[in-house]
Amino acid sequence: MTTDHKISDSAPEKARLKFSGYQMFVVALLAFLQFSIVLDFMIISPLGAIIMPDLDISPQRFGEIVSAYAFSAGVAGFLAAGFADRFDRKRFLLFFYCGFIAGTTLCALAPDYPLLLAARIVTGLFGGVIASIVLAIVTDLFPLQMRGRVMGVVQTAFAASQILGIPAGLYIANLWNWHAAFLMIVLITIPVGLIIIFYMRPVAAHLALKQNESPWRHLTGTLLVPRYAMAFATTALLVTGGYTLLPFASAYTVNNLGIPLTDLPTVYLVSGMFTIFAGPLIGRASDAFGKFRIFIFGCALTIIMVLVYTHLPPVPLATLIVVNVLLFVGIFSRMIPSQALISAIPEVSKRGSFNAVSASLQQLSGGIASIVAGIVVAQGPAGELHRIDDLGYIVVATTLASLGLMYFIQRPVTDTSRR
Repeated sequence: MTTDHKISDSAPEKARLKFSGYQMFVVALLAFLQFSIVLDFMIISPLGAIIMPDLDISPQRFGEIVSAYAFSAGVAGFLAAGFADRFDRKRFLLFFYCGFIAGTTLCALAPDYPLLLAARIVTGLFGGVIASIVLAIVTDLFPLQMRGRVMGVVQTAFAASQILGIPAGLYIANLWNWHAAFLMIVLITIPVGLIIIFYMRPVAAHLALKQNESPWRHLTGTLLVPRYAMAFATTALLVTGGYTLLPFASAYTVNNLGIPLTDLPTVYLVSGMFTIFAGPLIGRASDAFGKFRIFIFGCALTIIMVLVYTHLPPVPLATLIVVNVLLFVGIFSRMIPSQALISAIPEVSKRGSFNAVSASLQQLSGGIASIVAGIVVAQGPAGELHRIDDLGYIVVATTLASLGLMYFIQRPVTDTSRR
């Protein structure tokens, strides 16, 4: 393994590497693949208004359907971690992507609550592992100097699903039914799977490093490395902000800030469109100016905007959009450089298991954060939400904690290694 030296923010360290044609193809493919996964995960919530009356289920039962994906994805990450570095990553990706397509197909066919719940569990078991495989592939195929740009493009899947996928899914669901929305996702994913099969090259360089340990020892060997554990804690803290505030964003916007329900699509559309353009720019800035510097900027902006957002009085639509955009820029300015930095931590033989555990903890910590947020927030008689400011303080605390951990994580990382 190459000997790394300490990361530097000097100009020579920022020499831009150019993407080859195949690398550009892989980035586009992984971004579109992520789009399909994120869309499936996010679309279930806005479909609630259609699914609950159609299946005659309570909000509690629908909440179980939503959380089933996250918790099954968390379990799947740990189960897959011991095997993640024993296969060609392309084949490993195809296995889970095919399972994800099958699970989404079951969602489209589910006639009642028990079968839809089971379908979401199946979808989570397979879909929850894919993000970790994508990160392992990015780490294998791109040197650290390029990963900020790659992560910036791949992360735009979140915004793209918000802008393009969710409105399209809701339109189809209203035009036909909610089953058709899941069928739409299936029709998107099948061509992606075929492109992976026929055009993506094997990603198997890590197999040259023989592994004699059992899958269980491989998993525990990943979990018990102190530096890995610090990275896992950082990643878990980073996702709590979104899971703490986002579930209540719509109700807070309408009931507390006085924005009409009919203007909500405009808020998300403009915020998402801006994020699509901001994500790649943040990735470029991470490679050009230093990933930790951009991470510090992202933490500072996130803290400021969270405190502003959670203390807003009733405001005009334009003001809320500006606040939302700046908040998303802060969040992405944390996530993109942090993923690029953390990708350099695991050794080649443990990249798959490291990313699988990390993805699993993200899902589990997100689920826990949502539960905690639900306990903290109270709703008034007119629908207004109380103690939203307390959620803001929680996000600020987790952001500061992640910044402290990242300071120690990034110190041994180098921008000159292919790790």
